[in-house]
Amino acid sequence: MSRIEATFNNLRTQGKKALIPFITAGDPSPALTVPLMHKLVEAGADILELGVPFSDPMADGPTIQRASERALKHGVGLRDVLALVAEFRKSNSSTPVVLMGYANPIEAMGYEQFAQAAGNAGVDGVLTVDYPPEECAGLAAALQQRDIDMIFLLSPTTPDRRFQQVAKLARGFIYYVSLKGVTGSANLDLQEVSRKIPVIQAAASLPVGVGFGIRDGETARAVARFADAVVIGSRIVQEIENSEADAAAQNVFALVKGIRTAMDSK
Repeated sequence: MSRIEATFNNLRTQGKKALIPFITAGDPSPALTVPLMHKLVEAGADILELGVPFSDPMADGPTIQRASERALKHGVGLRDVLALVAEFRKSNSSTPVVLMGYANPIEAMGYEQFAQAAGNAGVDGVLTVDYPPEECAGLAAALQQRDIDMIFLLSPTTPDRRFQQVAKLARGFIYYVSLKGVTGSANLDLQEVSRKIPVIQAAASLPVGVGFGIRDGETARAVARFADAVVIGSRIVQEIENSEADAAAQNVFALVKGIRTAMDSK
């Protein structure tokens, strides 16, 4: 059983939903990434989503784009991100870590080499925005051999018939993009999202996390009523961007702690 599956099983027995915060590795500096990861766990995060900096993102809005730019100025690449995960694992062996990024760095490294390096570092899941199921069977197989979950995105425009195709390769959980737009967009339609979640769960038999457009505790609590997990990225990255370096970790802790409290409130 993977750490991701075990986490969802444990939360289910507690009657709780997963909180999955996102930060970009290397933002605002490589030295602060691992302390931020620990603060997120301390604040109540169940799974960590760690962004791999990339120069040409397609799904990320301006806030996360700027985070990637800051990280790239520090020279942070895929191998550096894996080293940061390995550093985190020295003192945390239980919290799942999911890498979120794009296909190019993985293609450059090669499926087998990447899967082996990710497994050695302690990565639990990989979500690549631009790998459709038709084109990533090789990567999915390499990851599965190392007990690493391949996580896929579904969106409001994904036809229901495609859910079954994604379900053949998906592991860990399904990430449902809650709106038509990039990360950090507004106009979250909770009614439409709540209608889609059961359809996805029935097709994939996996937990479903909802992200894009969730920016506060109230919205997170509303989404947690029908989703298995709440993913929050841009609001956290914005907090990092607006904080002095020595205050970023504590400010992020306060933000995520408030969201966790709201999600757990009845």
